[in-house]
Amino acid sequence: MSDHRHLFHPDNAAHYASAMSEALRTVIDQLGAVNGPVSGLTPSQAAPPVGEVDLDHPLGSTAAAVEEVTRLWMRDAVWFHEPRYAAHLNCPIVIPALAAEVLLTAVNSSLDTFDQSVGGTFIERHLIDWTAARIGFEGAHAAGDGPVADGVFTSGGSQSNLQALVCARGRAERRGVTADRMRILASGDGHFSVQKSARLMGLPDAAVVPVPVDHDRRMDVVELGRLLQRLHEQGEVPIAVVATAGTTDFGAIDDLRSIGALCRAAETWCHVDAAYGGGLLTSARHRHRLAGIELADSVTVDYHKTFFQPVSSSAVLVRDRDDLAAVSWHADYLNPADSDRPNQVDKSLQTTRRFDALKLWLTLRTMGADTIGEYLDAVIALTGQLHEAVRDLADVEVAAPPQLSTLVFRYAPPGLGEEATGELNRRIRSVLFHRGSAVVAATRVDGRQFLKMTLLNPKATFDDLIGIIDEVRVVGEDLHSRDGNAVGVGGAR
Repeated sequence: MSDHRHLFHPDNAAHYASAMSEALRTVIDQLGAVNGPVSGLTPSQAAPPVGEVDLDHPLGSTAAAVEEVTRLWMRDAVWFHEPRYAAHLNCPIVIPALAAEVLLTAVNSSLDTFDQSVGGTFIERHLIDWTAARIGFEGAHAAGDGPVADGVFTSGGSQSNLQALVCARGRAERRGVTADRMRILASGDGHFSVQKSARLMGLPDAAVVPVPVDHDRRMDVVELGRLLQRLHEQGEVPIAVVATAGTTDFGAIDDLRSIGALCRAAETWCHVDAAYGGGLLTSARHRHRLAGIELADSVTVDYHKTFFQPVSSSAVLVRDRDDLAAVSWHADYLNPADSDRPNQVDKSLQTTRRFDALKLWLTLRTMGADTIGEYLDAVIALTGQLHEAVRDLADVEVAAPPQLSTLVFRYAPPGLGEEATGELNRRIRSVLFHRGSAVVAATRVDGRQFLKMTLLNPKATFDDLIGIIDEVRVVGEDLHSRDGNAVGVGGAR
């Protein structure tokens, strides 16, 4: 006879409660035991214990399985709530969203059709309307004479960007543009998902035309205008311009108003990748920095970055809901064309899709958008304070002033050559990680190796963050002094 005691079912409510309690107790125990962002385990140490597990022989109890996974993963997990985690765009997450995870995972709604989600369909739609209204899209809540905005939740910024570009391509195809003439213009500092999206759409790598950035690391609008004109003269068709509101490295926000105006004049789709900077929609202090976003044809917003939501929670929004037809397909068994029931699958690249919108819904209904904005304002201010403290240090080089909450810098002792400086900073990063004391990211700026601190923790203090800089300098000095000439001293920076 089959063992049904593990199924989520009223008969097993007590077993469910026990398993959830075990998991919750483990999370709380581990949370209390954390004393740094990472344990520093190496790949060679992490892989063997996992590989030795025989998945064909279960342990028989949730408690035993949770204990095992705690040993294999959780004790050495990267903890984004730790103030000395400062690497990637991973945020500490708010508790209402965690409560939502319990609800949405247990019910397991699928947001593709109404008969699999019911009220979830309208919760997601209302959140899309709310976000569209904050962007400034006209007609977000009710149909009028002009286009009506719409959108859908996605797995992340890469999927949102892909769907936006698919919609742009759909509009171009309706105008008779063939694939061989299609071009996409994007900032040289833009997200790599633009290039990946072009490949997935069957376009060659050369179809993505990089636009130079200016001294503020923003898309050069003059160069964009020249490129649009040049493509037109060559018989090539710019089907989209991708502006960025918060580049990954520098947090740079392109001149959205000027770019939007150029796109309208050239009858070119304007997409704004606001995966990082979208949280400014909730900021009373910095919302003006998104001025011009309302001119976009589509916008990407990652709630799991600057809205402090758990992964995954993103959305793509379009000014005109009719453009979402580019991803629509009707199936008799799911969403027949003659159905009068609302569905979300017509708007989505995905079919089965989690009710991730519930996390943002409970967050807004519990703590409100203003609190989210205050969190983001705090980390922006902290990043500026950190920049002020380090920009004049003799042994620290800052690549550019921060514009959101990232600081790109490196340890650069005077007189050390470029290649040696790059290698030294790679080693510094590795030492910090394996010590478990701090996690910073690495990047390259104009071919030169740098470190990067991405700050998204409202509970971090200036002392926490300057402590990371101090440790970088101490480790760097130690490595440099021990290696001496072996590090490669010589040549001015």
